[in-house]
Amino acid sequence: MNAVTATRAADSGQLELTILMPCLDEAETLATCIGKAQGFLRRAGIAGEVLIADNGSTDGSREIATGMGARVVPVGQKGYGAALLGGIAAARGRFVIMGDADDSYDFGALDPFVARLRDGADLVMGNRFQGGIAAGAMPVLHRYLGNPVLSFLGRLFFRIGTGDFHCGLRGFNAEAIRRLDLQTTGMEFASEMVVRGALAGLRIEEVPTTLKPDGRSRPPHLRTWRDGWRHLKFLLMYNPRWLFFIPGLALTGLGTLFAALLLFGPLVVVDNISLDLNTFMAACFMVVAGVQLLTFGAISRNYAAMTGILPGNARSDWLARTISPDRLAANAAICFAGGALFFGYAVVRWARLDFGPLDDSEIARIVVLGLTLIIIALQAFFSAFLLGVLEIPVKRLKAGPPPETPRAGA
Repeated sequence: MNAVTATRAADSGQLELTILMPCLDEAETLATCIGKAQGFLRRAGIAGEVLIADNGSTDGSREIATGMGARVVPVGQKGYGAALLGGIAAARGRFVIMGDADDSYDFGALDPFVARLRDGADLVMGNRFQGGIAAGAMPVLHRYLGNPVLSFLGRLFFRIGTGDFHCGLRGFNAEAIRRLDLQTTGMEFASEMVVRGALAGLRIEEVPTTLKPDGRSRPPHLRTWRDGWRHLKFLLMYNPRWLFFIPGLALTGLGTLFAALLLFGPLVVVDNISLDLNTFMAACFMVVAGVQLLTFGAISRNYAAMTGILPGNARSDWLARTISPDRLAANAAICFAGGALFFGYAVVRWARLDFGPLDDSEIARIVVLGLTLIIIALQAFFSAFLLGVLEIPVKRLKAGPPPETPRAGA
C-alpha cells in the first residue's frame, strides 16, 4: 500500500492499522523494515499505513522512507518516547503496531497482534523470551538481569501478567493509548505505557515474538545503566506502596520492636553478647526514618490521587480522609508533647543527681526516647504544611476560574 492509497483510506475512515517506527539515523535498515511492513499489509489485506516518526535523522532516512511510500512525521523533541508520542498523535489507523526500525523485529509476522487487537485487547505486548531470542540479539546483561528484574518488579508492583515488560514490538488501540496522556520522552516510555495502561484498567495481552540481531553497524541508542535506572525510577515513582510504605513499615516495625525490648535495660542475646544503649539508639533512628517514609508515602499517594496521576481506590480514599494537614499537625503536637514530657522527666531525674555523671543508662534511654518523639513530631508538623502547599493548586483547579467582577458603571 503506497502513501496515496493510505491517505485516501484515511479520508474515508477505512484505515485499520498504522505500523509505526521511531527513527533516528536508521538508513541501513529502514528500507528492509518498511518493505516487510508493507508486505504484511498487502498479504493480510489490511487497509493501513507505514508511519515513520523521524527524530532528526541526518543520514537520508527520511528520503528512503518517502521514496518507499511510507508517511514521515518529523518529531523535533529528542528521545525514544518523544518520537513515539509524535507518531501516535499522527497515526491514522484504529490500531497501531510499533517497533524499532533496526530490523531486529519481524514486521512481516504481525498477525497475532492484529488478531488480539481485533478481539478487543487494548494493548498487546510482544514477549521475546517466549518467541525466541537469537544469539547476539540481546546483551547478556539485558537478557539475564535487566529485563527479567525490571519485568519482575513491574509484575510485582502493578500485578500485570506481562513476562517481557520492555519489548519494543507491541500493538494497541490508538484511542485507548491517547487517553492515557503519556508524558515520558525517553526509553522509560515503554514502562509508562504498560503501567499507565494497567492502572487505567486496559485489557493487556501478550503474544510470543522473535528478536534477532539488528542490522546496524553503529552502537544502539539504548544506554544500559542510564536507561535501566530511568525504567526503575519510573516503576518506583508510580508505586508509593513499594517506594515508601513497605520500607517505612519495615523500618518502623523493626525499630519499634528493638526499642521496646531495650527500653528498660540491656538484652542478652548469647553469652558475652548483649544489646544495650547503642542498639536502642539505632532502633530509635530506624523508627524516625520509618515514620518519615510513611509520611512521604501518605502525602505522595494523596497527591497522586488528587491530581489523577494514580487512580483512586479504597485505600487512597481512606488516606485522603485520615491524612489532612490539620489532623497531621494536631497529631504532631500530641507527639511533641509526649516527647517533651519524657525529656523533662529525664532532666528532673538528672537534677536529683545534681547534674552529675550518669552511671545508670536508664536516664539516657529516656532522653533518647523523648528526642525521638520530638523529631518525629517536627517531621510530621512540617510534612503537614507540605501537604497543604500541594493541595492549593489542586483545590484551585477543582474550584474553577473565579467569577468575573462587574466593572464599575456596568
